Amino acid sequence: MRELSLYVVGADHPNRTGKGNRRFEILLCRPGEPVLLVLEPRNPVDPDAVMVMSARGVQIGYLTAERAPWIAGMLRGGREVRAIFQQATRPGAAIRVAFNGATPTLPPATAPATDPAPDFWPDEIPPDD
Repeated sequence: MRELSLYVVGADHPNRTGKGNRRFEILLCRPGEPVLLVLEPRNPVDPDAVMVMSARGVQIGYLTAERAPWIAGMLRGGREVRAIFQQATRPGAAIRVAFNGATPTLPPATAPATDPAPDFWPDEIPPDD
């Protein structure tokens, strides 16, 4: 697996540092702009939490609880995971990630769906490492 899209959630929560509003920061992000994935092992809710930071250093949310342990394990193991902003979504945002030093690319644009839900990017189920 080379790339996949991941959801970023928690956009409606305030940033603890008081630095920026997550929803507003998501509106400032542009497709293809780099984002940073940061481990947050002292997170009181989830020790596998992976915070997502914009190119301007403002938190825009967290990876979903389903994907965070997998990505956190890779980051803790020293695997290089690069990420870019893909698009804003109703729950927050979507990012595109690539592994082992590869640079992620945006998926091809699709025609707007009649369903108001965000686009869905089916990805293969990762093997347990």
